Amino acid sequence: MTAETAKDLVHRRLKGAREALVWKLDGLSEYDVRRPMTATGTNLLGLVKHLALWESRYFGEVFGRPFPEPLPRWQDSDGSEMWAARDETRAEIVGRYRRVCAHADATISELPADAPGHVPWWTPPETELFAIVVHLLDDTARHAGHADIMREQIDGRTGYAAAYEEPVGVAAREALHARIEAAAKAAPEF
Repeated sequence: MTAETAKDLVHRRLKGAREALVWKLDGLSEYDVRRPMTATGTNLLGLVKHLALWESRYFGEVFGRPFPEPLPRWQDSDGSEMWAARDETRAEIVGRYRRVCAHADATISELPADAPGHVPWWTPPETELFAIVVHLLDDTARHAGHADIMREQIDGRTGYAAAYEEPVGVAAREALHARIEAAAKAAPEF
């Protein structure tokens, strides 16, 4: 496999993970996409906002192709990129994410896999495009997994995309949960 073929494969996977993440917002209320789902306050819309910020940095600044819209500096991160403020709309955040993804896709498509990049917050800071694509695929897939668990806790929906979703009735879910809970309680201590 050539480096360019590998880059294209990883890029396709990144695009799929992005769509899975955004799909997790479909059909939910404003409250449900914003409510804190973890002890640290992580929520669905915050994950999208977070990834928009970091994709803009990694596929923009790192390769001298800054994203044209204003975003907070990575050095000034205070955690607010992980949740949506009251005045930030879902449409704004998802729209920005889609524009960032288009900007990132252009960087990935236009540069060779071994294009040099400089990540000032890494040690050592020198890297190549392929490493950044893999890094962002890993980060996006990880956050899409977080979103999958959050969405399941909200309304039971799971899966990678609506086309592959297999609805399970509430009674069946409750029975499975009870069976697993019983097995957990019965497990011996080691």
